[in-house]
Amino acid sequence: MKDGLAEPATVKASPAHSTMALIEDEPEDMDPWDMPELKDTGVPWSALDTKGKVLRVFVSVGKIVLLLGFLYMFICSLDILSSAFQLVGGKTAGDIFQDNSVLSNPLAGLVIGVLVTLLVQSSSTSSSIVVSMVSSGLLTVQVAVPIIMGTNIGTSVTNTLVATTQAGDRSTFRRAFAGATVHDFFNWLSVLVLLPLEVATGYLYEVTKLIIDSFKIESGEAPALLNVITDPLTESIIQLDQSVISGIATGDPEARNKSLILKWCQTFTNTTLMNVTVPGPENCTSPTLCWVDGNYTFTLKNISETYNVQKCTHLFVNVNLPDLAVGLILLTLSLLVLCSCLVLIVKLLNSMLKGQVAAVIKKILNTDFPFPFGWVTGYIAILVGAAMTFIVQSSSVFTSAITPLVGIGVISIERAYPLSLGSNIGTTTTAILAAMASPGDTLANALQIALVHFLFNITGIVLWYPIPFTRIPIRLAKGLGSITAKYRWFAAVYIICCFFVIPLFVFSLSLAGWQVLVGVGVPILVLLIIILIINMLQKRKPSCLPAALRSWDFLPLWARSLAPWDKVVGVITAKCCCCCKCCQAASDDQEHGVQESAEKNKKAHTAVYDNPAMSADKEVEDEIKIELKILKMTRL
Repeated sequence: MKDGLAEPATVKASPAHSTMALIEDEPEDMDPWDMPELKDTGVPWSALDTKGKVLRVFVSVGKIVLLLGFLYMFICSLDILSSAFQLVGGKTAGDIFQDNSVLSNPLAGLVIGVLVTLLVQSSSTSSSIVVSMVSSGLLTVQVAVPIIMGTNIGTSVTNTLVATTQAGDRSTFRRAFAGATVHDFFNWLSVLVLLPLEVATGYLYEVTKLIIDSFKIESGEAPALLNVITDPLTESIIQLDQSVISGIATGDPEARNKSLILKWCQTFTNTTLMNVTVPGPENCTSPTLCWVDGNYTFTLKNISETYNVQKCTHLFVNVNLPDLAVGLILLTLSLLVLCSCLVLIVKLLNSMLKGQVAAVIKKILNTDFPFPFGWVTGYIAILVGAAMTFIVQSSSVFTSAITPLVGIGVISIERAYPLSLGSNIGTTTTAILAAMASPGDTLANALQIALVHFLFNITGIVLWYPIPFTRIPIRLAKGLGSITAKYRWFAAVYIICCFFVIPLFVFSLSLAGWQVLVGVGVPILVLLIIILIINMLQKRKPSCLPAALRSWDFLPLWARSLAPWDKVVGVITAKCCCCCKCCQAASDDQEHGVQESAEKNKKAHTAVYDNPAMSADKEVEDEIKIELKILKMTRL
């Protein structure tokens, strides 16, 4: 109280909160990795009458048929996507493989394996190119080993891209992205350990050489399991001539001018012994088959002529478009079908996996065997993943199919990890069988490269699975999943950096030479190792560190947190949205202005008739007219 006046009461405003944070933040006591309960919201089976039960069975069967149909389209779209990437970048991939001076550098070979697999979106295609080059003698097995490691990394990008389609829900996206990237981290960590080991000791090469020399393996034939079902659809859309990419990689000048689109599906090759002219006697096939007539030298040589018998029947066989245009068309359509099928599969799974069905499936997939046999469960999951991948003949298809199941909470991250490891083994077994179909003279080298791929994955499993403490990929994937759930734009940053920017950066340093690669790469690697060690000590034994290093608070906020970058992304997004809204608002204002001017004109016209003075004059005129009419009538 002052001077008899009461002091105004001070009102403290509560701190501002983000609306998004209020909506999306989760309770602190809730574990974000707990699998959600898929509740049954429908009417219980016992409460249904006969008509309701028949209808439910009919709907359930229809959903299963639809699910199988969407899965079939999903797998076919992945196959078409692979063909599209080969059309867009297949010849570039062949050119990259052809540069032997670069491939002799193990790091460059690793990066080339990653980039080429990204270009063609198929580890089997890039592996077949490597096998053909080794068989033809253009690459040695030692040089091809890092490339095979790179193909193992490149093939894991597909399921990571699939996970980004589930970014709509925060919890689902966290689990899906972690379930997909656990495969990535396994491959990267295996390469970080095994590539230096291979360069130092030749471990993979020596072990596989011992296996090849010890066993007499006869050539076989790779089985076509799932391809028997999918080929009728995919081959009716597009067929590619894989020999063209292999021809470019092996240095065939004629292959460069050929189209990758297969025109003739049935051909006949006739080989005859003919007289041909050669530049000189040294070019003759043998001295006995060589003669000179004047200025010409003749010899006998086998000449092969290929005759086209039957044309292919796919959609693009008669289209006069370049490979790039066809590839872009197929790329757009296959991505559209793939994303649509994935969204529909997730919705169907969400509607089907409820109540008792969800409980049974989750229990089968995630329950361990009773003690003391609980450790066996993970290895059975590895075998299941290998068998399923062997059936579908593609690790990308299998891992991409289980990613939505991880997202909706049917499969846990801990169970998805061994399934992904099994898929790595499954895709190598089909490569081994494919290599066994090689001719006898090239069988040993082709099979050795396939065994290198197999041994690489087996060794990686030994490193990162048997002991629970060594299952580092799970912890890394969960950490990345939490980050991308909070900052969803970081998922795109991760994919671009890990699969494009870093490989291209390492490849550029490799082209500059060993001195530049070591001078730039080693300090960066040492710095990353130091940061990793400090992070571990900060969490576990901060007392071992100096007071200044016990936290990263001495760094500016942008260097230790993603929050400032999130604001930058938010501002950029808001500006883009604002620009779009401004353009829309400008067009709306223009339309509104035209409408307002029209209304004003209309009002002006109506205002003329509503003027009181003019209304009075009009009434006087009407009265005069009426009086004149009355006078006329009276005269009559």
